[in-house]
Amino acid sequence: MIKSILNINAHAFAKIALGFGLVLLAVAAILLATSGGRRMVGITLAPSDVVVEVKSGDTLSTILIQHNLTGRDINEIDRELRKCDVRSLRAGSDQLVISRPDEETAPNSITLICGPWKRVEITRDDGGWSAHTIEVERDIRMVHRTGRIRDGDSFYNAARRAGMPSGIIIDVYDLLSFEIDFERDVRAGQEFSVLYEEHFADGVKAGNGAVVALSFDSLRGNVKMYRFRKNDGTFGYYDENGNGAVKALKRTPINNARVSSGFGNRRHPVLGFTRQHKGVDFRAAHGTPIPSAGAGRVVERKNAPNGYGLYIRIRHNNTFDTLYAHMSRFANGVNVGTNVKQGQIIGYVGSTGLSTGPHLHYEIIKNGVHVNPLTVKFPSIDNLDAKSKERFFPLRDNIDRAIETLRNHPDMFVQM
Repeated sequence: MIKSILNINAHAFAKIALGFGLVLLAVAAILLATSGGRRMVGITLAPSDVVVEVKSGDTLSTILIQHNLTGRDINEIDRELRKCDVRSLRAGSDQLVISRPDEETAPNSITLICGPWKRVEITRDDGGWSAHTIEVERDIRMVHRTGRIRDGDSFYNAARRAGMPSGIIIDVYDLLSFEIDFERDVRAGQEFSVLYEEHFADGVKAGNGAVVALSFDSLRGNVKMYRFRKNDGTFGYYDENGNGAVKALKRTPINNARVSSGFGNRRHPVLGFTRQHKGVDFRAAHGTPIPSAGAGRVVERKNAPNGYGLYIRIRHNNTFDTLYAHMSRFANGVNVGTNVKQGQIIGYVGSTGLSTGPHLHYEIIKNGVHVNPLTVKFPSIDNLDAKSKERFFPLRDNIDRAIETLRNHPDMFVQM
C-alpha cells in the first residue's frame, strides 16, 4: 500500500525540535511493506513462537515453567534481565515471545516486550543465557487537525468531530484555559487548529505525543501557542512573539466546567437579597478534583462561618491570591504553609456552607481587590530572552509553513 506523506529531512527536523536552522518541506511517497508472517511491533513471528500476555499474578517463574524451562534456566534468565534493569514483569503491559527451533525442543530465545519503545532479547548458546536491550526508534509524525464550532456546540465535541483524540483535547484545554473561558468565549463560527505528534513503532501507532502548536479564534483575538525547547532542555509554550503562553493563573481551574453564576451583583440563592458575588461559580459534580489555578503557598484552609464552607486560599505572589470554596473535603497533604504547583489537586467539589448544590466558588484577589476571573489580564511567565528568540522565530515560521501545507493536504503528515 502506498501512503502519501509530507516528509521532512530527519537531520533538519531534529534541528527544528531544538529550534535550530531552517527546514525544507517536500512531498514524498513511502511504500509500506507488509510481511507474510505474523507480526508484532518490531518482530516477525515464526510458526512455533508463543506470545504470552503478562497477567495479574504472573511471575517470570510461573510463565517459564509452563514452557519447560528448568529452575537453573529461570535463575540465569532472571539474572540477565536484572542486568537490563528489568526487576519484574508488568501485568497488562509486558509481553513475552518464547521461541524454539521446533515444537519438540526447549526454548532457546525469549523476547520481553516492555511497551512499544523497549525490548529485551534473551538467547541461549553453549555458554548459557545472555540478554541485551534494544531501544526501539520512535517514528514521530506530526498531524494537523482543524475544526469549526457549530451552533450549540462545545469545543470538545468540535474537536472530536475534527478527529482529535481525547488525550490531545485535554492537553489543548489545559493550554487554552489560560486565555479562554470555555463557557462564555466559545461561539459558533470560531475556528481552531492543532498540530500534534503521533508516535509509531515499526509502522504501528503506539500513542500520541505532545501538542506542537495550536490556534483558536477567541473573542479576545486569535490565540496562538508554539512548543519550544529551551536552553535547559525543558519545553514550554509561547505565543508568536516569544512570550510565555502559560500564565501565572488559569481563568477556569476545572476544565470544561459550566459557569452557573458570574461575577458582580446578584440575588443570593440562599439569603434571598442582592449582594456582590465576588467570584465565579462553576457547576461540577460532587467530588470533582479541584486543581490550583497557579503555583503558590496555602495561606488559609478552614471551614468558614461566613458561608464559604470548606475553603482554601492560595497566595501566588505579591499581586494575586485565589480562593476556592464550598469544597467537600481538602486534598491530603494540603495544609496552611504548603507550597503547591499549578494544576496540583487541592480539594474536591462539594456543597458546604451557604450553597444550593455542588459547585466550585472561585475568586481572584488582585492587590487586595476582588476581580472578575473571566476578564482580568494575567501576566505571562517564562518569557524568552533575546538569545532564545533567535532560535524561536525560525522554528515558529517553519511550523507555520508546515501547518499551511498540511491545511491544503489534510491526508499528509510531517515526519521527524
